[in-house]
Amino acid sequence: MTEQELKLLPIVIIILLAQSTWLYLDARKHGHNKWIWGIVGLVQAPMPTLFYLLFIRKVFRKGRVQ
Repeated sequence: MTEQELKLLPIVIIILLAQSTWLYLDARKHGHNKWIWGIVGLVQAPMPTLFYLLFIRKVFRKGRVQ
């Protein structure tokens, strides 16, 4: 690894851990599969969070009147 990649690695680790922790806690709070979302959050950022918010929590549809 280059020196630049080694400097970036701690930042990436912090982002992934924060995302995973938030997904786990929020999924537990709302009755979704907490372990799956926690593990998926460790893999990549920010797609698991976007997928969770758009398709699982549906946060952008709450204000609509149908």
